[in-house]
Amino acid sequence: MNRDRLLDRYYQEIDTLIISRQTPLFGLLPASTAITVHGDYTDAWVRDNVYSILAVWGLALAYRKMDEGDRGRTYELEQRVVKLMRGLLVAMMKQSAKVEKFKQTQAPLDALHAKYHSRTGETVVPDDGWGHLQLDATSIYLLMLAQMTTSGLAIIQTSNEVNFVQNLVYYIGRAYRTPDYGIWERGNKTNHGKPELNASSVGMAKAALEAMNGLNLFGLRGGLSSVIYVLPDEIARARITLESLLPRESGSKEVDGALLSVIGFPAFAVDDPVLSIKTRDKIIAKLQGGYGCKRFLRDGHQTVIEDITRLHYEPGELQQFEHIECEWPLFFTYLLLDALFRNDHATAQDYRTRLDQLVVKQGPFGVLPELYYVPKLHIDAERQTPSSQTRLPNENVPLVWAQSLYLLGRMIQDNLLSVGDLDPLGRHQQGNQSKISSQPGKRRSLVQIALLAENVQLQTELATYGIATQTPQELEAIQVRQASDLTDLYAH
Repeated sequence: MNRDRLLDRYYQEIDTLIISRQTPLFGLLPASTAITVHGDYTDAWVRDNVYSILAVWGLALAYRKMDEGDRGRTYELEQRVVKLMRGLLVAMMKQSAKVEKFKQTQAPLDALHAKYHSRTGETVVPDDGWGHLQLDATSIYLLMLAQMTTSGLAIIQTSNEVNFVQNLVYYIGRAYRTPDYGIWERGNKTNHGKPELNASSVGMAKAALEAMNGLNLFGLRGGLSSVIYVLPDEIARARITLESLLPRESGSKEVDGALLSVIGFPAFAVDDPVLSIKTRDKIIAKLQGGYGCKRFLRDGHQTVIEDITRLHYEPGELQQFEHIECEWPLFFTYLLLDALFRNDHATAQDYRTRLDQLVVKQGPFGVLPELYYVPKLHIDAERQTPSSQTRLPNENVPLVWAQSLYLLGRMIQDNLLSVGDLDPLGRHQQGNQSKISSQPGKRRSLVQIALLAENVQLQTELATYGIATQTPQELEAIQVRQASDLTDLYAH
């Protein structure tokens, strides 16, 4: 299939499964269309929204590579991404007073909300009605804001927004010492509502701080006032804390599938390649099954024997969930992308095959459910012989977050994207990947190119193709000379 037809097929799939779900005013995405006993998935989680829009961003990057004939899709897709990121920004800016207060208190009740109404951007649960303190959610927003801005998207538009983003950087700056409720929103795995220090939150915060440090939020058009600053000590302390926690997730969780997002895409937060490998191997050994990975050991969430009338578990109750924990295809999408970034195509193809077998049909497309569970009749047999029983998908189909990452992996394998397209900051080369090379200890150089137009006429022409440039006259305090001037200088 030629490139144009392949792109068109992906456009139809992403438009149907993701873009069509965007709300018209804020551009936010519901986590799913399901409303079940486990929650209202039509709300817009910050974390889910950032992950869910990545497939749209990836497709926009793929369309950019076309010389012509994109039918305006590049611009539309980019603006879909901008709209969602700005929708989240507006929702969070409505709580700017909480950000300011949290910097002083680090109290859970002063935290930014982790989810909002998908149509209005308003809060949907009270401060004490949910474990809102989820530093990884704010961090993934900042990390991808940096990546998308570097890729050329204009998301931040005013000095007020720059100031708020700077405040968000301060908000996550003490993640290395701030217990939170983590990616699964309940804190300690006994579900008693007690926050704890989570490696997945610390790692994502470290990645966000590194990505935001020195970033100009206005891109090529910005000045010193739109540059973000990060305290170097906060990055260093996050690194030390992260390395001391891994391969554990927290005090209550021996290991967690969420760490895949820290050791690989999108965070690439672990500087020690040996520690990354150790963490990945432990996740695969302890959590991987035939339908995905468990979130963590003895996870009772959405098992058929879980008591849905209460959020907490009684002492000793966790043991009944051993070997029957739900398995999430989501983690296979992380492992697929991780293998692609490591240039391990055999492993990538293995996880691609596994994912292809886990999709369920929804119209013309295969979609990934949130999880697979053990039916009640098969629980005893599964306990006696783990991974022996057929599991069923839950009704939350698709989990848009997982679907988005699955689509990214497929687009890379179909040569529509390169891994560098999804990581314009080059984070995957700065950490563990750069150190596994034929020259140990030497990092690969990251080359950045700034384009200058010789005159305004050429600048205008390049702008019609979406290429932002400056003329030599627009560069303050810097003079750009022709090579012939250097020749004349040496001649004298």
